[in-house]
Amino acid sequence: MEHGAMRGLYVLGGGRTGRFSSYDRSGGNHDWADIPPGETHTLMDFPGSGIIRHIWMTCWVSGVDGKEEAHHLRKLTLRMYWDGEEEPSVQAPLGDFFGVAFGLRRAYHSAALAMNPQDGRGFNCFFPMPFAAHARVTLHNECDSPCRLYYYVDYEEMALPPDAGRFHAMFRQEKDTMGWAPREPGFLDREKADVPGEPAFMPKAWTVKNLDGKDNYLVLEAKGRGAYVGCNLGIDVFERQANDWYGEGDDMFFIDGEAWPPRLHGTGTEDYFNTAFCPRQEYFSPSSGLTVYSGDKAGFAFGGKNAMYRLHVLDPIRFETSLRFSIEHGHANKLSNEYCSTAYWYQDEPHLPFGPYPQARERLPREHPWET
Repeated sequence: MEHGAMRGLYVLGGGRTGRFSSYDRSGGNHDWADIPPGETHTLMDFPGSGIIRHIWMTCWVSGVDGKEEAHHLRKLTLRMYWDGEEEPSVQAPLGDFFGVAFGLRRAYHSAALAMNPQDGRGFNCFFPMPFAAHARVTLHNECDSPCRLYYYVDYEEMALPPDAGRFHAMFRQEKDTMGWAPREPGFLDREKADVPGEPAFMPKAWTVKNLDGKDNYLVLEAKGRGAYVGCNLGIDVFERQANDWYGEGDDMFFIDGEAWPPRLHGTGTEDYFNTAFCPRQEYFSPSSGLTVYSGDKAGFAFGGKNAMYRLHVLDPIRFETSLRFSIEHGHANKLSNEYCSTAYWYQDEPHLPFGPYPQARERLPREHPWET
């Protein structure tokens, strides 16, 4: 029985396959592009109609001491432009785009994104990316040192069906979600009295209600017709609050301007990412994964950086006029943590402006004592 991506491989004809890559045009072995600090390199500039089928790349950024520059995957920004648009449809730090938050690397693979050995340095994307008249892909270097970039961009030159949406990816972050719970230790310990009619373990703080989702962490707001196909999310628990478990934050998808409660309302962050019961195991699968868990190093259960992904390749969330996807930061937005995300979706153009993109120094993740 035919399954998944292998269905239809035997159908002949169609598009013409092409590639943009960093190979040495002289026939030598200088098979990379050198990108000086502050410069932008164009990986693909193609006038025509087609679909990008696969992107692979790897890079090395090192200073005069020969050591790899810290946080370089947050200082390199990938952008993509379709059909002559002036503002990008894809804009994200390099590491975050390929699925792992905070500019970290992990050897993992999913249905559409992967970081392959060695040490997660082989970045791959298999999201199809249609374009009708032009495609341009760039990488901007905000590192202190030159970037040595190797890459393939594989595409098919072909006519598009009339309903082909354009691929989008957008990075967002909040350095501090400013939750309402006091940050001093012991707050929730004082709230352990039972709530009438609720399970014995439920603290009084859980009786606070969120009936509109307005203060949630915003992953994506889109206008137009489209389909949301996934995201990766990073949560840095930088305050050692008495209850540092972030996963009680519900996911909410408001589709086509609907009022609260939305038709897609979840039960907790770990539930949306297909895990359960306060996960502390790094893992990956085609549709979801927990790529980073730092609690064992931090010394408290969920302290430090946690990164996860959920792809909707088999279950896209479709919208006709708009989509607003957000997640509570702790129950009813009580926790003060750092959040960052990259959302992936398809839609008709034009798309909403992405808003100001943070400078490299603003994108850098926090550094904790246990990470050094």
